[in-house]
Parts: sequence; structure tokens; C-alpha cells
Amino acid sequence: MIDKKWIGHELPVSELPIERSRLRFFAKTIGETDPVYTDLAAAHDAGYPDLPAPPTFLFAAGLDSGAHDRLVAQLDIPPSKLLHGEQGFIYYHPACAGDTITVRSRIEDIYDKKNGALEFVIETSRATNQRGDLIAEMRTVLVCKN
Repeated sequence: MIDKKWIGHELPVSELPIERSRLRFFAKTIGETDPVYTDLAAAHDAGYPDLPAPPTFLFAAGLDSGAHDRLVAQLDIPPSKLLHGEQGFIYYHPACAGDTITVRSRIEDIYDKKNGALEFVIETSRATNQRGDLIAEMRTVLVCKN
């Protein structure tokens, strides 16, 4: 069983500098065809100061920093039993190339279902840019199958 002592635990802060080449690569990888995500002129025409990050891009901050891997290790979840159950985003401002995004995350809840056969870890995060603007709030559900 995942120890409930982790509820309220704050993960190390993650920072993600956003670069155009990375945004273009991400857009291509997920099959995004809207030129606003890959063409600077299209982004400017749409009112963005630079290429905007595709909607699920911010999830990368915790992965890049290693915070997600450290969390899984701290919770003593074997990677072979880990499932990504859910990801949710509430956006307030776009993140664009040239921004540095800071993500602060915490464990909101840990619970089980099916008499402990499935355990759930709820992680919430707030992403801000280098000016301190709230870019997004995110919610991640990790599932451990026992």
C-alpha cells in the first residue's frame, strides 16, 4: 500500500525553458497539424508573441526535471505496476517559445479501490511563467495495479 503520509507532500520545483525547436518537435510527434504551433508567422497572425505550446506540452516539465521519476520512487511504486490514469488542464494564459515555465506540484490524495487492487495518487500542479503569471493548473492521476 502506498503510504498516505505523502498526502500534502510538495514535489521539487520543475523549470522548463520553452524552445521553438522543441515545440515544433512535440507538435509533429502528437500529429498536430495547425500551423500556429509550427510556423512563427501563423502564430503571430493568431496573436501569439511566439509559437504557443500545444495543450498537453506542460506535462513535460515534471518529466524533464526528473520530479515524476523521483515521486514514483519515493512512493515505492514499481514502474511495471504504474499506469497513467488521467491528465487534466485548466489554462489561463498561453505558454510560448521564449518562456520559462515553473511547475509546483503536490500530492493531493492517495486512495485505493477494489480492496487495494488499485491504488490512486492524485497530483495537482500550478504552472507559472517567468513573470509569475499563472499559465495553467494541472491534475494527474497515477494508478498502481497491485
